[in-house]
Amino acid sequence: MPYRPEHRDQTRARIVRSAMILFNNRGFETVSIDHVMAHAGLTRGGFYRHFKAKSDLYAEAVALSLAETPWSRWDGVSVDFSADEAAAQVVRAYLSVHHLEDIDGSCPLVALPSDVARSDRRVRTAFEKVFRAMVGLFQESLRHAGRPRSKRALAIAGLCVGGMVVARAIEDVGLARALRAASLDVALELGGWAHGKRAKPKPGGK
Repeated sequence: MPYRPEHRDQTRARIVRSAMILFNNRGFETVSIDHVMAHAGLTRGGFYRHFKAKSDLYAEAVALSLAETPWSRWDGVSVDFSADEAAAQVVRAYLSVHHLEDIDGSCPLVALPSDVARSDRRVRTAFEKVFRAMVGLFQESLRHAGRPRSKRALAIAGLCVGGMVVARAIEDVGLARALRAASLDVALELGGWAHGKRAKPKPGGK
């Protein structure tokens, strides 16, 4: 008896989520197709009914990660919360203790940068899309506040990602926590989001 179309969709979704978890936990290069399929409770042969190559799977795993990030919930016109509120939420969530400790559910920007740099164009493009989405939200918030936005937004995103990457790599727990907290404080100050206060507009901000 043939499977229904929704079964195929559910199976594909299982593979993508397994890949996202394993890529975040172990890195892109070290995780094989066999690893992903075993984690999903499937055989290797079923992989090629859904994907042509591991890089295609990575792109979808990154898309899933992006869909579940705090900033993906802000569409630019939301009446529920402003760009300022969304940006502050992203910084606090990104540089939180929970994100530091949640390896399986980590943002792909933190888990995979060194692997991505050695990967093909499709993988790098998917990775870049996540970073650009984060920077875009920060730019919008800074534009509303009248603050210089292009360089500042990039710096804030760099603090979020870089701070978490290094904190994850440090063996000294105290130093890792101090780095996370310092990155959080400075990122919020740069954006004018510290203590929940919106920065006062400045003339000529770009």
